[in-house]
Amino acid sequence: MNRYPLWKYAILVVAIVIGALYALPNAFGESPAVQVSSAKASMPLDLTTVTRVEEALQAAGLTAQTLGLEGNSIKARFENTDVQLKAKDAIQKALNPNTAEPGFVVALNLLTRSPAWLTALHASPMYLGLDLRGGVHFMLQVDMQAALSKKAESLAGDLRSALRDKNVRHGGVSRNGQTIEVVFRDAAMVTAAKAVVQEQFPDLSTAETAQAGEFKMVATILPVAARKVQEQALKQNITTLHNRINELGVAEPVIQQQGLDRIVVQLPGVQDTAKAKDILGRTATLEIRMVDEGTDARAAENGTGPVPFGSERYLERNGQAVIVKKQVILTGENLTDAQPGFDSQTQEAAVHLTLDAKGARIFRDVTRESVGKRMAILLFEKGKGEVVTAPVIRSEISGGRVQISGRMSTMEAADTALLLRAGSLAAPMEIIEERNIGPSLGAENIAKGFNSVTWGFAAVAVFMCFYYLFFGVISSVSLALNLLLLVAVLSMLQATLTLPGMAAMALVLGMAIDANVLINERVREELRNGASPQAAIHAGYDRAWATIIDSNVTTLIAGLALLAFGSGPVRGFAVVHCLGILTSMFSGVFFSRGVVNLWYGRQKKLKGVSIGTIWRPDGSTSGATSPSTALEK
Repeated sequence: MNRYPLWKYAILVVAIVIGALYALPNAFGESPAVQVSSAKASMPLDLTTVTRVEEALQAAGLTAQTLGLEGNSIKARFENTDVQLKAKDAIQKALNPNTAEPGFVVALNLLTRSPAWLTALHASPMYLGLDLRGGVHFMLQVDMQAALSKKAESLAGDLRSALRDKNVRHGGVSRNGQTIEVVFRDAAMVTAAKAVVQEQFPDLSTAETAQAGEFKMVATILPVAARKVQEQALKQNITTLHNRINELGVAEPVIQQQGLDRIVVQLPGVQDTAKAKDILGRTATLEIRMVDEGTDARAAENGTGPVPFGSERYLERNGQAVIVKKQVILTGENLTDAQPGFDSQTQEAAVHLTLDAKGARIFRDVTRESVGKRMAILLFEKGKGEVVTAPVIRSEISGGRVQISGRMSTMEAADTALLLRAGSLAAPMEIIEERNIGPSLGAENIAKGFNSVTWGFAAVAVFMCFYYLFFGVISSVSLALNLLLLVAVLSMLQATLTLPGMAAMALVLGMAIDANVLINERVREELRNGASPQAAIHAGYDRAWATIIDSNVTTLIAGLALLAFGSGPVRGFAVVHCLGILTSMFSGVFFSRGVVNLWYGRQKKLKGVSIGTIWRPDGSTSGATSPSTALEK
């Protein structure tokens, strides 16, 4: 009756082993470390860089516990934070002698002390949130209406040029909010204009009105196109923030979308809020200029002569100098999009740029007059310019679509497109939430959270063992397994554990034991009604299951609502809460019944079970461990 088949025990063993393996990294703690990553494509990380880091540490009299190239960065672990801070300064001076133009990002980090065999199994500890680790948290609101207005302005210019090219006479093209209005003097021109819009502007829908002898065509952005503009604006802003935060030297920044128009930025270890806000609000500009290819300019590129008058010297991403003219042909305001792709003729990786109407007209005229010459695309940030690319103009380029290709890999094309799009923010953002947590407060939060979970578990276990005896011991072991599985799942998902998450973990312990209380009371009820111990165990688990399902599902619904509609700390609480409910149902029912079946199920003539005092309807009591009282009717 109370026997588990072998395959069920195999599932339990596998779950326990996997849970123990993936929860184990959290027991090793973290080592203070210095992480080195490349800030430029011209500064790749290799064994030579590792040697430079090692020599810098030896010169400073410092010793790293481990040092090596891991993934896309060099990581050096140290014994304590004092050595870590000294090591960062030494590595910074060795790798970035020119602080104005650093080639490497040297950042403080905390790395797990897990042994290599655990790391090989991809077992990593949970990621700690800012309230446990310290740092700054921002929530940014993106002005989507401004992004749509900017798109409408660009489309208005393009429409003006398209109508002129098709000889469609009009009385003026103007933008009114997010709509485009065009005035005509006769209906024939309205029809012709609508045909132009239908042919060349699939993102617009048109409507016409007539008043006071004038005809007006109103064009609006389609909802599908508007959503695409908003998604692109949000994606571009996130990319721009990633590029800017590199300067802060944050090892593990968290930049993610929150809802449809918000971005959450978490910077662990950063305490200077003013500097972080300055970086997030920084602007960048894109410029297109002609390359100076005179004799003096060539000498200046090689470093054998001065820069000619009217020109300036900038560096490409590979470190090669380029002499460009000061006259700016186009700016980033004329660039509407940049996407990676391939050259249709050579099938080489390329970047496709889209210009607005004004930019397309200027670009067409310049390229017509400069075939065979080089054109430089520069990105300016904080007053410093860098040449993104400097291609040769092969032919006149019209239509507002520009292709950059030649000596470029697929990855470089994607990076270049992102860099061009991320030159500036696609839409303005406003900081609507700001939090600053110190590292000492984070350590205190960890200690308090750990103590709350530990003491909560101990109190529940003592009560269960005292009140339900051996069944209480089984319930306590199930509760421990629930905590183990919860930590393992959070670690496998690489979820971020926050202080509200720790509160949810303590709450889950109290909720998880509820299933065992229901089971134990059901078993007591069956014994009280005169059932045999084996029958009481079987009926107790079966009848409690429906109640356990109902209570947990309703609680899970509330948790999912918090997860769907909450934000920030509420979501952190909801994640642990929902996962804890699922693990508690497994450990509280399947595991505890497996242990009970293993202990009592093999006894054919079971006369009593250790489940504490049974209160009878007549007011008398009996211990369920006594064979006579267990079978008494």
